[in-house]
Amino acid sequence: MNSKHRKTLKAIFTDPVNGNMEWREIESLLAAIGCRVLEGSGSTVTFEKDGLRITFHRPHPDKASLRYRVKDARNFLTELGVKP
Repeated sequence: MNSKHRKTLKAIFTDPVNGNMEWREIESLLAAIGCRVLEGSGSTVTFEKDGLRITFHRPHPDKASLRYRVKDARNFLTELGVKP
């Protein structure tokens, strides 16, 4: 995990939740911690690691993640034991 990923991780765990994070930053972080990326139909993407899975719909046409996606990513990272 590089410094950009650590910065994203810190932002995900910051309160109040930032709904303006770019989705690609979260996706890059999840890949960097070793999640397997499974492309679904349309804008669906699933991340899998250590038997845990989470499915997201990529935001479009906007790039912002919105708060609920950031919260879901935070919960998934917590389940995996990844914290800043």
